[in-house]
Amino acid sequence: MTALPGETPGTGGTDTPQDAVSPPDEAGAQEPTADADPASDGAGAAEVVDPASTEAAEPDAGAEAEAASTEGATETEAAGADTEGASTDADTEAASTDAASPAPELSEAQAELAAQRELRERIEQRKAAKAAPIAAGAGLSGTAADLLAAVRAVESGEKTGSAFFASPAPAQAPRRPAPPAAAPPPRTPVPQAAPAPRSASPEALEAVRAVLVEGGAPEALARPAVGALGEQAGELLRTDPWQLLAVPGVRPEQADGFARALLGADCGPDDGRRTAALVGWVLERAALQGHTALDAGDVRAALAERAVSDPDAAVREAVEEGVALLFQEGGDEEPEETEADADGTDEGGLAPDADTPREPVRVLLGLDRYALAEESLADGLARLVNTCEKAADWAEAAAAAPSPSAAELIRTTAAAGLVAHSGGEAARAEPAALIAAARGLGLRAFGAAHSEDGRLRLSAAIGDPDTAVTLSGLLSGAQGPGRDEDGALALDLLVVLDAPQLDVEGAAVLVEALADGARLVLSGDPGVLGSAGAGRVFADVLAARTCPQVVSRTPDPGPIGELVSGIAIGELNQVDAPGKEVVIVPVRDAGEAVHRTVQLVADSVPRAFSIPADETQVITVGHGGAAGTRVLNEALKQRLNPGPGRFGGFDPGDRVVHVPAPGRAVPGVVRSADAEGLHLDCGGVPVVVPQERVESSVRHGWALSAHQAAGMRWPAAVVVLPGDAAQGLSRPWVYTAFGRGERHLSVVHGVDQALPRAVEQVPAQERTTRLRPLLEALPTPDAAS
Repeated sequence: MTALPGETPGTGGTDTPQDAVSPPDEAGAQEPTADADPASDGAGAAEVVDPASTEAAEPDAGAEAEAASTEGATETEAAGADTEGASTDADTEAASTDAASPAPELSEAQAELAAQRELRERIEQRKAAKAAPIAAGAGLSGTAADLLAAVRAVESGEKTGSAFFASPAPAQAPRRPAPPAAAPPPRTPVPQAAPAPRSASPEALEAVRAVLVEGGAPEALARPAVGALGEQAGELLRTDPWQLLAVPGVRPEQADGFARALLGADCGPDDGRRTAALVGWVLERAALQGHTALDAGDVRAALAERAVSDPDAAVREAVEEGVALLFQEGGDEEPEETEADADGTDEGGLAPDADTPREPVRVLLGLDRYALAEESLADGLARLVNTCEKAADWAEAAAAAPSPSAAELIRTTAAAGLVAHSGGEAARAEPAALIAAARGLGLRAFGAAHSEDGRLRLSAAIGDPDTAVTLSGLLSGAQGPGRDEDGALALDLLVVLDAPQLDVEGAAVLVEALADGARLVLSGDPGVLGSAGAGRVFADVLAARTCPQVVSRTPDPGPIGELVSGIAIGELNQVDAPGKEVVIVPVRDAGEAVHRTVQLVADSVPRAFSIPADETQVITVGHGGAAGTRVLNEALKQRLNPGPGRFGGFDPGDRVVHVPAPGRAVPGVVRSADAEGLHLDCGGVPVVVPQERVESSVRHGWALSAHQAAGMRWPAAVVVLPGDAAQGLSRPWVYTAFGRGERHLSVVHGVDQALPRAVEQVPAQERTTRLRPLLEALPTPDAAS
């Protein structure tokens, strides 16, 4: 069954990331995968696997069912033919690119989609405004440039991949002058249309169909195959059938059957083509879980589970062919032998202790796209730290700040090029005060949020709508100050809210777009679900301590604020809610959970709090099962906006969520439909989704997953916890879901003691990344002690 738009890749109808290292057994095993999520902790957060569901999906990033115990997977939409996998509900949580990404255009959706694709392509787009064309990778320098050269050397056959190991280098030299002080007039946001799928040539499609039919694979995989492999997909599949694993949703067992049909006795489990494709497949699945690299031992174990007799040789061959890059972490390099060493003594005449333990060396494997992104991001952050003006005097602005925490943030930003700011919902007023103060000093200061809802809340806090943008709008040029003559963003200070939602590729693009001398503030709540894409940028910056950190002392107000503050430290406390701000609704089974949810949204909340149904958001743990988003959306539609679904399953007035690019869930309302496509109103911005994209990128939105809801808030939230959600709950999931309501929170509670146990004992899932050690190795004079 094809996954729903907006679902997390590799999630089994849940927000939980799936295990990219240990694929499940074919019969009913659950795979851990994201917020982010795919949207989710995304590779970003954990939503429960629905044991009641027996559907298998093909995630856009190629992952299948996810286990409820882990956290993080991107909310990308599944596209491609239906495939059979584990018995868990494997519907993914993010938008599909319909197996063919759109051609690059200067639109918000197109830019966001490009930001999830190749880093080198995005660097080219950033430089495209210059007079002379620049080759891909030309914008990189320092270690990132060396790494790109290594990748190309492997691809060209000049060197073997095993010759290259990651070694941190000093921060790159300044590459561009700081932007001029004069501020250009702000641009007016322009409504953007949904991206149209890139068309494949009829010849290429026909060639791929012929190969697929010959190999016994569904013809429906033709378009996704061309989207993944290019116009030469037919020829490539014929010579290397295991390249079918690059198509979203295809599993190794299916690729093996396809290869046997084409190659006959010429293929086997240790075929080099098969082992290389499996290494890439394992690493791609790990990226869905949020990892930018994997321990080599985990990769070898995954290959052994797939009947590879010599995993060590398979990994070496994959590295030599450039399928993966090899890195080492920890352990000092062997020192050169001296005369004293030869005599077996040190300078003091004492023999070295043979039993002295050495720091173990960890060998990691990663895909080049994430390696390049991490190297580029680390160099870019160091550049910002080292090139900003350190002697700025913002004392007067700090003295006029509305709170002590805001004053501290203003003073810290005045003396640093990179600042990390952490706090809850109430702390968002502090970045707003910083932006207002900086603009009062004549600086070009802007704030960027993850969602349109976040942008609107930020603009209201600042009091100037032109200073608040979405990240996608900023990078595309649809919002914000535009670019200077060097292609950099024409600003002096950028404050990024919802920083935990930044994946490593998106962050690398953003930092590359900042001029030398610009200041960057990363602000967010460390307790929420993580990014939809691979990486944990905000967490790594905090852990590396390469910049000053400001921790807000502003508590979230009210009973809801008290509840989520306790959850953040692992305590599920009973709070006093005299105005029924927090209500627990116990239920016995999933059927009762659905009934009570509809009753709350349609009757109870509007009557008690005067909050209309369209301002109440339902949040549940998964898409499948008897109380997942699909069932809840169907029940809510029947009650709130019944209709035949004459526009591809939708009627005017339906609440929907549009996923224009992986990791982005944009709430909207259906207005109409015509030959152009489905017309939506997304926060006041008209959006037209082409007919061929409706099924893959639009779904009903009365009920969302926690990963889809991250970065947004509603006047009221109804969190549904059916009994089969227990094993997938975690502290970040509960913290994120419970914090989405501003005035009222109802919890439809059917998991008994699993809820307090998850808050106390199930923290965020760790992700394997290289950004933290790279940041720690770079010279950053302003790093916090």
